[in-house]
Amino acid sequence: MPGQTLDRARRGDLAAFNELVLEYQGLVFNVCLRMLGDWGAAEDAAQEAFVSAWRNLKSMRGDQFRSWLLRIASNVCLDELRRRRRRAADSLETALAGGVPHPQDPDPLPESAALGAELRAGIEDGLMQLPEDQRLAVVLCDIEGLAYEEIARVTGANVGTVKSRLSRGRARLRELLLARPELLPAQFRQESKEVP
Repeated sequence: MPGQTLDRARRGDLAAFNELVLEYQGLVFNVCLRMLGDWGAAEDAAQEAFVSAWRNLKSMRGDQFRSWLLRIASNVCLDELRRRRRRAADSLETALAGGVPHPQDPDPLPESAALGAELRAGIEDGLMQLPEDQRLAVVLCDIEGLAYEEIARVTGANVGTVKSRLSRGRARLRELLLARPELLPAQFRQESKEVP
């Protein structure tokens, strides 16, 4: 069925393309949100990615629509990040000031809810501090669950490069989180052993 929908969309069937949008909009938005760290910018980037996909669908090679679409979305995000650097109008602190909304547990205990929110904010902050290539690899693998081979197709890198970016990104994220041990659950804190 998905292949038939893609075939119809490639022939110019807008209703079929809208089915693809409905199927992939959550994935594309989440990748854009994790890459850009801003809800509004992620919405704009996701929309731009789908518009670009519609315009270029007939020239798509193969049948790996998800990988192709994520590559478009990734490129839109990277372009936006380059524009931000050129403008240098907003600092990282300003971009993160609003935070990234997350679904809430229906009845969390107040303390665990607060700790969970702080940890999520720390992870989001850490993601935004990673170099863009490492951030994209971590988001696609660890948040979206893509396989190395698909990440390689999305990023245009070979599998070895993907693994390297993941390893460096995870290590850097771990360093950033360990630098803020108060965010981590007790079992993950590296306690210093003081000798009396």
